[in-house]
Amino acid sequence: MLIVVLALGSLYALPNLYGEDPAVQITGARGIAASESTLDQVRSILETEKIELKSASLAEGSILARFKDTDVQLRAREALMAELGDKYVVALNLAPATPRWLAMLGGEPMKLGLDLRGGVHFLMEVDMETALGKLQEQSLDSIRSELREQGIPYASIRKIGDGSIQASFREPASRDKAISELSTKNRDLVFTSTSNNTLTAKMTDERLRESREYAVQQNITILRNRVNQLGVAEPLVQRQGADRIVVELPGIQDTARAKEILGATATLEFRLVNSSADPIEATRGRVPGDSEVKYTRENRPVVLYKRIILTGDHITDSTSGVDELNNPQVSISLDSAGGNTMSNFTKDSVGKTMATLFVEYKDSGKKDANGRSILVKQEEVINMATIQSRLGNSFRITGIDNPNEARQLSLLLRAGALIAPIQIVEERTIGPTLGMQNINQGLQACLWGLIASIAFMVIYYRKFGLIATSALLVNLILIVGVMSLLPGATLTMPGIAGIVLTLAMAVDANVLINERIKEEIRNGRSIQQSIHEGYKGAFSSIFDANITTLITAVILYAVGTGAIKGFAITLSIGVATSMFTAIVGTRAIVNLLYGGKRINKLSI
Repeated sequence: MLIVVLALGSLYALPNLYGEDPAVQITGARGIAASESTLDQVRSILETEKIELKSASLAEGSILARFKDTDVQLRAREALMAELGDKYVVALNLAPATPRWLAMLGGEPMKLGLDLRGGVHFLMEVDMETALGKLQEQSLDSIRSELREQGIPYASIRKIGDGSIQASFREPASRDKAISELSTKNRDLVFTSTSNNTLTAKMTDERLRESREYAVQQNITILRNRVNQLGVAEPLVQRQGADRIVVELPGIQDTARAKEILGATATLEFRLVNSSADPIEATRGRVPGDSEVKYTRENRPVVLYKRIILTGDHITDSTSGVDELNNPQVSISLDSAGGNTMSNFTKDSVGKTMATLFVEYKDSGKKDANGRSILVKQEEVINMATIQSRLGNSFRITGIDNPNEARQLSLLLRAGALIAPIQIVEERTIGPTLGMQNINQGLQACLWGLIASIAFMVIYYRKFGLIATSALLVNLILIVGVMSLLPGATLTMPGIAGIVLTLAMAVDANVLINERIKEEIRNGRSIQQSIHEGYKGAFSSIFDANITTLITAVILYAVGTGAIKGFAITLSIGVATSMFTAIVGTRAIVNLLYGGKRINKLSI
């Protein structure tokens, strides 16, 4: 059993000796995928610039080019960016140098945290004004619908600057009736009557607080989903303060790629087309009050009603594929609330035309007075279809240019639409050089701690000290092997501290065993009896001490975040492996050396 465990531990710890290659990842922008011709173009560019390429491969529409060091990597990135242009995103990366045969067996190096591997750190701020503006729009639509249902005539309804809604009536009786009816159904709004036959509806402080909290929490969830869907390993996404979110992406050194992943705010809006309005006249300013003009990607005007039937917030799943004519399509599934809304609306709208509006917030490249990026809202009608029958929880949209764009749209919708746009207020790229320095310092601490423990054990316990030393080395191999196998384990600087602490604790177990054996010999027992009683008597003490440490590590993992979790993971793994090596491992070696033999003196 020990041989099998040691062999497996060594096999899965082995990938960590090969390290990582500085690499450049070339990924197509929205709607474009890298191909074999792109791979040939990359090789040609590097050859022309006399940049030595270690290897280049194409997988899932992305090219990974490896280089011998970071200087060559940076030169290659600059050359590729200049030649490939805006159609491709050229990102710095680190790729494991694990041999193919080892990778086929599932061998991968340990995942390193941002402090060791380098990567991108973002501090993002949720645009609360947009979030509350959406809420104000929803409240306006709700009030308008309820007034129509109750048959209360009104002159106009509009939004005002402080987040409130103002409705005007032709006579005081209509206004008073509206306040009476609306107050009973809208507990989150405070209605007050003002002069000139108007009423003002303002959201309560509690409702505003809940909306801000929901916007931040939902954005955190969606950012986590989005990063996971796009394959960034071991991201950290957590809240900081009232309306800010920290995002750390280990291994990614190019902020452009990270911004593309995180900053996309794609969502859909489903609206009815105002067929009675003339699109040409609408572009000249003659737009009905309840409508507005949007454009298709061919720049053709379409008049849509302002009222939004449904938004992407209700989308639970989204897959891309092709329709009967082999054209790209995206199949959408809605939650129960969205399904009910779509069903209730379409049952009365059969024969009408519904448009799918693609909405995205993008960085304008300009800054406001506070130095923050100004986001611009870009909208595009991607599909118009006549409602043939009542729709439910599932339907599909077409009119998309190509399969790659359908996949990208499906991915963003599946990961979720951000409740409110986010602005990057701080970005920091941590290079691999700093990470390598941290790794070297951590390895030195581990090495000197190991040397000190080995020296003490060998000098004080002689041959049994050598046995304990072999258990220490095996313990270290097993910790690295298990860390490499676990998909959720990430090594950070605190994690290295956990490994050093574990090695010290492993020595502690051997000290207890050795001292107990010496005590039994002093009590007059035979050598074989002393060994047996030494292991048997020390077991309960070792077990109790390690279990209490393990409980502490579990609590740290449960309540801690980031670096604390990294420390807890390595400590937990180390406790388990140290108990195995100190009790089972050393006992097996002692039995091999002394078992079944007549011994008069023990080297301990």
